[in-house]
Amino acid sequence: MAGFGLHFPLQTPIRHNGDVPKAANAEESAISRLVLWNVDLTLLDVGQVMRAAYAEAFEKVTGEPLVYLTSAAGRTDSEMFFEFCARNYVDFEADTDTLAEFLAALEKAFVARSDQLPAKGRLMSGAAASLAAVASMPGTVQTVVSGSTRATATAKLVAFGLDTHLNLAVGGFGSVNYPKASLIQSIRLHAAGEGGRAYAEQETVFISSSVPDVRAALIGGATPIAVLNDSATEGQLRDAGARIVLPDLSDPRAVMTAVHQATD
Repeated sequence: MAGFGLHFPLQTPIRHNGDVPKAANAEESAISRLVLWNVDLTLLDVGQVMRAAYAEAFEKVTGEPLVYLTSAAGRTDSEMFFEFCARNYVDFEADTDTLAEFLAALEKAFVARSDQLPAKGRLMSGAAASLAAVASMPGTVQTVVSGSTRATATAKLVAFGLDTHLNLAVGGFGSVNYPKASLIQSIRLHAAGEGGRAYAEQETVFISSSVPDVRAALIGGATPIAVLNDSATEGQLRDAGARIVLPDLSDPRAVMTAVHQATD
C-alpha cells in the first residue's frame, strides 16, 4: 500500500490553551500509541456529495444509472462497487479493471465537487478538538482508516481542516481492494516505518461509529472505541465488541481518557 515501508516521524504535539491535560508522568510519555480514525460519520458527514459522486462514476463506467445504493458502514468503495453492480442488475462481469476505472472516476467526480463540502457537509461535533487533543498525547501516531480512496478521503479531511492533525502517509484507504480489517492490520504492522517494530494490539485503537468497524478493529488487532454518531445503538456497539462507547466527540478530555484506557 502506498506510504508503507517509509519512516515518518511522530507528530509534533499540538499545544492548546489549557484544555488538554499534559502527560501525568514519565511512564505516560514513554507509551507508544497508534490511533486510527474512521472518517465518514465519525469525523464528518459528506454523504450528500458522496452519493452524487457515486452516481456519476457508476453511470460513466457501467452505462447504467445507480438506482439502488448500499450501506457504506464498515465498507470500502471497492466492496461497494461490486454490490452496486449486483443490486442494480448491471449486465456485465465486473472485474479488477472495471473496479480501477470506477475508483478513478469516483475520485474525479468527488474532487470536482470538493467546493460543495463546507455547504453540503458537516463536521461532527468536537471532531477537530478531539483530533488535536489526541495528537497532543505523547508518543502517539494518529491517522485514518477510510473506505474511500486516498484522494477522496484527503479531500474530505482538507475541506474541514482535519488533515493537519493526521499522518495520512501511513493511513489505510479504499484505493486497494482489501476489507478494513486488513487495512488496520497493515497499518499496525508498518506505520512505524522500515526497521521499526510493529504496533502491538494493545497499543492500537480504532475510533468509529459503526458495528462493522468495531468488528473490523477486533479482526485487525485494534481496540475499538465507538462513538454514537451513526445509527448504531450503544448496545449494538458493545455487543459487537466495543470496549468503550462515547456519546460523541464533544469532550476532548473524554476522548483522551478513552484512548489512554484502551492502550493502558
